[in-house]
Amino acid sequence: MSAPGLPFRVGHGHDAHRLVSGRKLVLGGVAIEHISGLEGHSDADVLVHAVIDALLGALALGDLGAHFPPGDEGYRGADSLGLLRRAAALAAEAGGRAVQVDATLQLERPRVAEHVPAMRRNLAAALDLPVSHVSVKATTFEGMGFVGREEGAAATAVVLVSLDPR
Repeated sequence: MSAPGLPFRVGHGHDAHRLVSGRKLVLGGVAIEHISGLEGHSDADVLVHAVIDALLGALALGDLGAHFPPGDEGYRGADSLGLLRRAAALAAEAGGRAVQVDATLQLERPRVAEHVPAMRRNLAAALDLPVSHVSVKATTFEGMGFVGREEGAAATAVVLVSLDPR
C-alpha cells in the first residue's frame, strides 16, 4: 500500500569488502595510503557502494549489483563515484532526488578522520548536494570481528530522498 502525499522516502545501504595486498584503498572517492586495499570488481569503495544501495533502495530500484553487475567487464576497476552519479540519474528518472546522506565507515585501520572532509565533498558533488547535507563518520570494531581483525571494511548509509510531486 502506497502512502499518497508523502514527499520523502528513506533508503538504507550496507556494503563490505575484504582487505587484500596489492590493491589501492579508496574510500569515499579518496585514495588513502595503506598497506592493503579493498578487493572488488570496481574500485571496491565500500562507502560509496553503501550510499548507492541506500539511494536505490529508497526508490525500490534494486541494488548496486542489479544495475552495475560485478560480472560485467565494463565495470572492472570502475570509479564508484561515477556509479553514484549514474545511480542519481536513475533516481531522477524514477522521480526522486537525494537530499541528505548519513554514512558510517567501519574499519580498524587506517584512521581516516583527516580524509572525511574530502569524502563528504566527493559524495556531495556526485549527488549535487551541499556538503552540509552529507555526513560521513568512521568507527572501529575494537578488535572484534572481521573489521577488528583487519580482514575487511564495511560501511552503512541512510539516504533521504525527496519525491518529485508529479
